[in-house]
Amino acid sequence: MIWKKKRLENYRLQVIVNRPFFKNIPELADAAAKAASAGNVVIQLRDKVSDKKTVLEEAQVLRKRLAGTKSVFIVNDHADIARIAGADGVHLGQSDLPLPAARQLLGRNRIIGISCVNLDQALEAQRSGADYLGIGAVFSTGTKPESAPLGVGFTASVCAKIKIPVFAIGGITELNLRELISSGCRRVAVSSAVCCAADPAISAGKFCEILNSYDTVRAS
Repeated sequence: MIWKKKRLENYRLQVIVNRPFFKNIPELADAAAKAASAGNVVIQLRDKVSDKKTVLEEAQVLRKRLAGTKSVFIVNDHADIARIAGADGVHLGQSDLPLPAARQLLGRNRIIGISCVNLDQALEAQRSGADYLGIGAVFSTGTKPESAPLGVGFTASVCAKIKIPVFAIGGITELNLRELISSGCRRVAVSSAVCCAADPAISAGKFCEILNSYDTVRAS
């Protein structure tokens, strides 16, 4: 778990496994495992519709399925479930458990990510000890239809001012990914683009290939 936190800098793709996309837990776990097969991928379990007992069951199943992979496993919202299930960390929204309280519960070796929609929130999360940030929504997204798109330029400007890893999120597809990379965003979080693909493994692999190609070009 410690090594995963230390190597988070090397992870450029986060796949959010959103429960409403799947009929049952086995389908959800299969999609997560396929996405994780792409390599250095953060897998986040996001379930806003089930009771906590079910979310715990999902987290425990995913933890077992992802064991032995290079993936980092994050639970959305619930720091207590992340701890009980043995997840690598938790992702918190602005109205969830405060970061210091989550750190007290999870300890210093687990990962804590924070959702932010502006620079002030991002800077505060960084000061408070967040390990990574999620910035968005960049584009319109069905996952959060109430969120006004921040746009590529604004998202990139926030990324440039933050020292910890930042994942751009919201409506990101293979079609607009290169635009984000060109603007300065180096990490993205996606949901339907991978989870609803015919083959999540192939889709996640394509995202990783495009994201990692930037470093290859820069080093040449």
